[in-house]
Amino acid sequence: MDPQQIAQELADAHELLSQASMARLAYNGLDGRPRVVPIGIFWTGEEIVMSTAATAPKVKALSARPEIALTIDTGDSPGSARTLSVRGVAHLTIVDGVVPEYLAAARKNFDAEYAAEFERNCRALYDRMARIAVEPQWARYYDFGAGRIPHFLAELAKKSG
Repeated sequence: MDPQQIAQELADAHELLSQASMARLAYNGLDGRPRVVPIGIFWTGEEIVMSTAATAPKVKALSARPEIALTIDTGDSPGSARTLSVRGVAHLTIVDGVVPEYLAAARKNFDAEYAAEFERNCRALYDRMARIAVEPQWARYYDFGAGRIPHFLAELAKKSG
């Protein structure tokens, strides 16, 4: 997939990316076995950023094997289902203190008072964090309610209709 196609898929998914606070991150552990974990995300407009403790097992695993898959979805019915699937490379940076995007992601879901308490607690808990930024190498956005569905499903629907 070329960079322009990736950029278009991400642009089409802008609303989903701006609203989403969680994703599912797939990666290979140090033992080579696949893992999928829920993780908080923040869309900067250019990067999908995730954060975790610098000592989390996924940090060592992603350092050794940075290839990832990520899915972000919303909706609880076929008409409201939207999803973005991304494959790419994770770029890790260990930062002192708390990753700014981690706090920004939390602010999307909390009122001001709770967000301030959350930030105080995070600053007391984390002396270092890992910032995980995704470099997309493939992306696909689906909006089932708008008829933007996987190609194979569209082909099946054509055959049956």
